[in-house]
Amino acid sequence: MAELDTSSGSGRKKGPGVKKSKKMSTRVDLTPMVDLGFLLLTFFIFTTTMSLPTSMNLYLPKDTENPEEQNKIKDNSALTILLGNENNVFYYEGMLDNTNASTNFRASNFGTGEDGIRSVILKKKRSTDDKDFMVVIKPSDECSYKNVVDILDEMTINVVKRYAMVDISDVEVQLIKATEASQGK
Repeated sequence: MAELDTSSGSGRKKGPGVKKSKKMSTRVDLTPMVDLGFLLLTFFIFTTTMSLPTSMNLYLPKDTENPEEQNKIKDNSALTILLGNENNVFYYEGMLDNTNASTNFRASNFGTGEDGIRSVILKKKRSTDDKDFMVVIKPSDECSYKNVVDILDEMTINVVKRYAMVDISDVEVQLIKATEASQGK
């Protein structure tokens, strides 16, 4: 093995009786390195942008003391969308009563084709004045969270400015079940 000669260079050799020189231990002070590490850490924390939470802005109407002063929608300008199970979408235009329930209540899906809900929204939007057009969304107990988000996305895609989420009525639930049973679902 190689050996390093650390003698004073006087040419003396090591051996018994020769006094060895005292070696000092090397010690590195790491305190400035720790300070530098914390300075870099705080610099990167303050200069990075944190990821912003993605959320949907909901603009809610102001409450009024008199119920007659609340926003009223016209019967012919309303489109009601009902969300069923397994991506089923049902809709009707205007008000639903016993006389027009069989002709006005229709089934659709989330597709973009001619029978998709997007084309239904666009047709109704074209035939109605923008300030009167209103979409009422009624999710059933069987619909998934994904379907609710998808229909809210459709409102954004189709630039529907006025829409509301409302609880579904018992009559509408019965109509959904009857339609699903007639379709064999």
